Amino acid sequence: MEIVTVPCLSDNYAYLVKAPEGVCLIDAPEAGPIIEALESRGWELDALLITHHHHDHVGGVAELREKYGCTVYGPKAEKEKLPPLDTAVEGGDTLRIGGTPVEVIFVPGHTLGHVAFHFPEAEAVFTADSLMALGCGRIFEGTPDMMWESLSKLSALPAETLVCSGHEYTTSNARFALTIEPGNEALKLRSDAIAKARTEGRATATCKLSEELATNPFLRPASPEIRDRLGMKDAPDAAVFAEIRARKDSF
Repeated sequence: MEIVTVPCLSDNYAYLVKAPEGVCLIDAPEAGPIIEALESRGWELDALLITHHHHDHVGGVAELREKYGCTVYGPKAEKEKLPPLDTAVEGGDTLRIGGTPVEVIFVPGHTLGHVAFHFPEAEAVFTADSLMALGCGRIFEGTPDMMWESLSKLSALPAETLVCSGHEYTTSNARFALTIEPGNEALKLRSDAIAKARTEGRATATCKLSEELATNPFLRPASPEIRDRLGMKDAPDAAVFAEIRARKDSF
């Protein structure tokens, strides 16, 4: 399978997945760049998977549906806030999209109904504003405990899984991560690589889960350095995560 990252708006990403029997899209911030990416490859759009209701992830749905007649999937818990859905999905569902299985993972926190889409045969998960490259989404509707549980679900996927997130926030996330775990050598190397990639105009919102587990402070509340730095040596992981998220909110 082929995955294409499509920059949209000022810092959003949509993702096209060329599966064995068709093409699907994860999120639709705006239609224009997505149509251009499809037409440049001679692809049609068969399915559109929505992760959550925020406008910068659904702004292009109506135009794409009208142009391609694609089937639209989205979280049942946010159905009333979304463009019309052909199929409402819930965590634990397994879909068949383009001839390949797609597992729906319930990851509330950023919003109360947020879902991620895991393509096991492509070894990729599309996490939008839940788990992000070197970060996680701001908690607008849920609670820190809810977000920590969601991130823990994603962390349990195979380490080789490619995490495809929804925004180009990685440079800022790297700066923040270094304030939380400055002694992490893998993080320092990744931060340097991100700076080089952005200088060259390359996207940095996708990364192997193994690298996220080694460098993303939001997945690392068990790190002794982080706990010492926050003065939370004996605190539960969820409490350490909540403190990291609170610090990022004011960073």
